[in-house]
Amino acid sequence: MSQKACTRCKRITTDERCPVCDITTSTNWSGLLIIIDPERSDIAQELNINIPGEYALRVR
Repeated sequence: MSQKACTRCKRITTDERCPVCDITTSTNWSGLLIIIDPERSDIAQELNINIPGEYALRVR
């Protein structure tokens, strides 16, 4: 299965719809960001990420 990214929250998934936002996902994404502890991560706070997981840096 190909990985897809949510066009709103940028969370990476294999589903057609984002499990967090419930909107369609895109196969056109680049960059991988893995957030383990969003409360202690400066990058997660800057990007408003509250849930641990894999995220795309750019989604089209």
